Amino acid sequence: MREMGKRRALGQHYLVDQSIVQLMIKTSGIKQDERVLEIGTGKGVLTERLCELSAHVEAFELDDANYLATKSRVDKGLALHLGDAFSARPIFDVLVSSLPYSESSNFVEWLSQRNYDRAIVILQKEFAEKLMSEPRKRSYRAISAIFQMSSSIEVIAEVDRVSFAPPPRVSSVVAVIKPRETITSRQIRLVKMLFSQKKRKLGVALKRLGFDDKKVTPEQLSRRVWDLSALEIGDILGIAA
Repeated sequence: MREMGKRRALGQHYLVDQSIVQLMIKTSGIKQDERVLEIGTGKGVLTERLCELSAHVEAFELDDANYLATKSRVDKGLALHLGDAFSARPIFDVLVSSLPYSESSNFVEWLSQRNYDRAIVILQKEFAEKLMSEPRKRSYRAISAIFQMSSSIEVIAEVDRVSFAPPPRVSSVVAVIKPRETITSRQIRLVKMLFSQKKRKLGVALKRLGFDDKKVTPEQLSRRVWDLSALEIGDILGIAA
């Protein structure tokens, strides 16, 4: 019972649809010499396929039972860790993962600080829409700006609930993420601080947060935080940092 509670807390829904696994594998375009990373192996269904494509696969799994299941399924060509990938600094070219939805925001913040070529991931559909959200929309949050400052995304397919066991209550998508530029943990904190004041005018928000606003244009200072695009916020934080 304790293991089941732990899995529910992690938001684990295991990918069982081989057509989605095949889509992710095909989309990844992995070459034999590329370094591949998987976060959250589940039962090792995707892991096994990744190890067929690359001789350099590294994977992280938090759940003891899943770790053992993956280890027994894939016996070579895999560096498997029982632990949190977000506390580590793995080096990789390609990331392919069906992530626990409870870790989505942590994943975006972590990925925005990494150097890599591409990531093919399953995300909750609503979360993917939040990442692409535009200024002034209710879904436009700090995580939207953090993501858009650092990355681009293309949704390539929707994933039926029955593609998982147990089926989640939410809709999912397969998405391709590519980096624009890395950002720092300090910039991430600053974005979050700004969005804690997102309906205030930028000048008021910067003053409340103790930032110097002297080099920000009067036009920007008069706009509300959530009126500003991610790129504008990035420029402002470069000035205010």
